[in-house]
Amino acid sequence: MLKLLSRNSTVTYQEISYLLGKLGYTESQRGKTSGSRVAFINREDKHIIRLHKPHPGNELKSYVKREIISELKDKKLI
Repeated sequence: MLKLLSRNSTVTYQEISYLLGKLGYTESQRGKTSGSRVAFINREDKHIIRLHKPHPGNELKSYVKREIISELKDKKLI
């Protein structure tokens, strides 16, 4: 969590997937044409966080980090 909130840190897709899993979200990638689009759905309240898997690298873009932080703050998870 601290790494996600740190401005200068890089966060990988695997790290955010693990964190969201610990917060009650499951990953959903539907359909053959979904490409890099993925949704994390909260098991309890069905809240959805959508993002694109980073490519060709594995690090999330800074704007994606900000969006995830905003979503988690709105849900009072951080």
